[in-house]
Amino acid sequence: MSDPEMAWVPEPPAMTLGASRVELRVSCHGLLDRDTLTKPHPCVLLKLHSDEQWVEVERTEVLRSCSNPVFSRVLALEYFFEEKQPLQFHVFDAEDGATSPSNDTFLGSIECTLGQIVSQTKVTKPLLLKNGKAAGKSTITDLFSKSDPFMEIYKTNEDQSDQLVWRTEVVKNNLNPCWEPFRLSLHSLCSCDIHRPLKFLVYDYDSSGKHDFIGEFTSTFQEMQEGTANPGQEMQWDCINPKYRDKKKNYRSSGTVVLAQCTVEKVHTFLDYIMGGCQISFTVAIDFTASNGDPMSSQSLHCLSSRQPNHYLQALRAVGGICQDYDSDKRFPAFGFGARIPPNFEVSHDFAINFDPENPECEASPLPTEISGVITSYRRCLPQIQLYGPTNVAPIINRVAGPAQREQSTGQATKYSVLLVLTDGVVSDMAETRTAIVRASHLPMSIIIVGVGNADFSDMRLLDGDDGPLRCPRGVPAARDIVQFVPFRDFKDAAPSALAKCVLAEVPRQVVEYYASQGISPGVPRPCTPATTPSPSP
Repeated sequence: MSDPEMAWVPEPPAMTLGASRVELRVSCHGLLDRDTLTKPHPCVLLKLHSDEQWVEVERTEVLRSCSNPVFSRVLALEYFFEEKQPLQFHVFDAEDGATSPSNDTFLGSIECTLGQIVSQTKVTKPLLLKNGKAAGKSTITDLFSKSDPFMEIYKTNEDQSDQLVWRTEVVKNNLNPCWEPFRLSLHSLCSCDIHRPLKFLVYDYDSSGKHDFIGEFTSTFQEMQEGTANPGQEMQWDCINPKYRDKKKNYRSSGTVVLAQCTVEKVHTFLDYIMGGCQISFTVAIDFTASNGDPMSSQSLHCLSSRQPNHYLQALRAVGGICQDYDSDKRFPAFGFGARIPPNFEVSHDFAINFDPENPECEASPLPTEISGVITSYRRCLPQIQLYGPTNVAPIINRVAGPAQREQSTGQATKYSVLLVLTDGVVSDMAETRTAIVRASHLPMSIIIVGVGNADFSDMRLLDGDDGPLRCPRGVPAARDIVQFVPFRDFKDAAPSALAKCVLAEVPRQVVEYYASQGISPGVPRPCTPATTPSPSP
C-alpha cells in the first residue's frame, strides 16, 4: 500500500566551470577635464581581440559631470582558461551625444588580458593617451566578480516538449557551486520512466531576469542511479554551450557537473501507518469561558436546546465521528477550560468534563455514528460548572503533549495524538500557547481549532502557520505545521461532513511527515480479523 512515487535524493553536486561568464566592475579616478568649466561625462568601452581584430563587447552607462566615476553596469564576457584574451578599456567623454572615442572625446585607455584580471581579482592601471603618455594622474580599476550559477532540470514529455521539474538555488559569486540536496518524486522527475530523457541547464543569475546561459547536458534517471550505485561513486558530465562548441576550435566544455549521490527512498503513506497498527488518539477540549453566554439563555453558544444541537455539539459530532474510527476502544479524553468547577469552584484550564481527573476518558459510545460518551459528559458537566475565564489554551496543549512525549520515546508508530479545541474567542495566553505549540511540533501530535461564534479569530489564524512558520516569543520556529484552524460559521449551513473534511484534511500528511522525519517506518500490517455478529441471547 505504499506510494508508488519514489524520492530522488541527490547530494550537493560540485561544479567546475571552464568557459565561464565573468563580470567586470569598472571605476575610474582623476579623469582629465576637457575644459576648465565642465567635468566629463565618462563612459567605458570594452573591446576584445578576436579573429585578428578588436571587437566591442560591452560598454558602461554614461555618468554625468564626474571625474571619479564608479559605474554600476556590469561588463560581462566569457572567460576561457586555455585562451589568451586581450582586452582594451577605452574611456571617453560622452558629452554632446558622442558614442565612441575620438580625438576630442578620448580620455585614456589601457590594455591587459582577462587572465590578469581573473588571477588578481582587482587590477588598477594608469590611463594612457594615444601618444602613450599618462593621462595625468587618472587611473582605471577593473574588479572581477564570479558567476552566480543555478541549474534547472527538465523532463521531456511524450509530445517532445520540455517541462521544468526543479530549479536549484543561486550560489553567489562562485565558480565551484555546491547546491543543496533536494527530493523529488519519481513521478515528478521522469513520470516514473527511468529511461525518459532529462535536460540539465546551467545559468549565471542576473537580477534583471536575463540570465546568461552557461551550458547544458542530458541524462536519465537510470544513468544517474547506476552511476552513483556504489559508496563513493560519483557521476559527472561535461557542461556544453553549443554556441561556443560550434564557434571555437579548441572548446571542450563550460565546466563539469558532478552528482555525488542519487538514492531512492520508499515513501510510506498514511494508510501504511494505520494498517501497521498506528491509532489516532483523539482528545477534546471545550471552552467554558463566560464569553460564551449564560447556558440558560437561548443566545448562549452553550445553550442546550431540544430542537437543535448548539455549535459546540455540531462541531464535536462532525470531527469526532471521523476520528473515532481510528481508535480501538472508542474512549476519548475530554477536558474543559476557563470554568469554575466543583467542589471549590476554582478556575481550571484542563479539567476532565466527567470530573474524574484520574481517568478523563468518557464512556465508550454504544452508537457507531457519534461519540455520544463525550456528548453525554458535556451535557452532564454544563449545569455543574460556572462559566468564567480567561481563555487559556496552553495548559490543555501541554496536558495532551505528555502522552505524546511518552509515545515519542517508544520510537514506534503506535499512537498519534489529535487535540480538538473548541473555543469562542481570543486566546488570553497567546505567548504561552505559541510556546506550547512549538514544543508540540516535535511530537506525534496535531491540533485542530474550531472557532465557535462570531468573534475575531485573527490570533487563531496566526497559530495556523499558513502565512509562515509559527514562532515562539523567543523566535524559535515550529518544527512543522501542526495546527489547523477553521471558523465554524463558515460551515454552519453546510453538511457536517464538510467541516470534518476541512479540519481533518491535513492530519494524514502530518502523521506521515512526523514519522518520516523521525525515520520511523509503519509496523507490520495486522492480520485481517473476520467480522462477527453476536448471537442473540437465548
